[in-house]
Amino acid sequence: MKSLAILFLIYLPSVVFGQDVPSKHYKIYNTSTQKSASITDIIDKSSQADVLFFGEEHNDSTGHNLEYAIFKGLTEKYAGHTALSMEMFQTDCQLILNEYLSDAIREKNLISDARAWPNYTDYRPMLELAKLNHLPVIAANAPSRYTNMVTRNGLASLLQLSPQAKSYIAPLPIDTATGAYYDKFVKTMGGHEAMAGMQIYQSQNLWDATMAWSIAQFFKSHPQFKILQLNGGFHSEEKLGVVAQLKKYAPNMRVLTIAAYADDSFENPDWSKFKQMADYIILTDTKTDN
Repeated sequence: MKSLAILFLIYLPSVVFGQDVPSKHYKIYNTSTQKSASITDIIDKSSQADVLFFGEEHNDSTGHNLEYAIFKGLTEKYAGHTALSMEMFQTDCQLILNEYLSDAIREKNLISDARAWPNYTDYRPMLELAKLNHLPVIAANAPSRYTNMVTRNGLASLLQLSPQAKSYIAPLPIDTATGAYYDKFVKTMGGHEAMAGMQIYQSQNLWDATMAWSIAQFFKSHPQFKILQLNGGFHSEEKLGVVAQLKKYAPNMRVLTIAAYADDSFENPDWSKFKQMADYIILTDTKTDN
């Protein structure tokens, strides 16, 4: 993922509800065998996981359609016991999201009041599928006003928040230990000089930890559910970021990771680049949007 994808969203065209993705436009690979796989293989493998992480590129329409295909497959396999967890909605908007899913409010109110991403239409098919099947959707991400606080003033600034405000983020203190994730973050951001201090890394960790906490809290009260978590690829690549934070909050949760990339090595992956990224990688054709 390009460094700007960590911080910014891109406006994208809408997708058609339930749109099929021609298989000629993508390839799925099992990274442990380095052999091609299928959506069915991922759904079958989900029996060995409690949460599936789908690390996306936000501007990859093929990837979004495959997210829908996986979510649909999970809803069919685990009837009534599937949940969608999303970076794309923030924790303080859970009530609004629930109101929409219960058909209490209109979609336009969801979009405005829940601060939907500019490319909301890419995720709409999954929300509508959840709504149709009365499935929960988790608004997993930390409110941006708090990640902005940390970017400006560091994690310690969160201590001044009220108990209600703190309920919208992972419990303090947030673990920001250095290591592989820190090194990867620094490299992606262009070096220490470009970061201008630790605050931006701390805000990334707040982001990750809150998503992990949201998943862990839901699973604690719904241990029979299969959860599909959607987030930008950087957050879950190499089982770092959100995945590592989740292991602190729910060490016994079983994890399966998927990472999608629009990549020129579509038919012949560069395994030196992709092998460690996820349990499954999806490479989509850069020459098409469908």
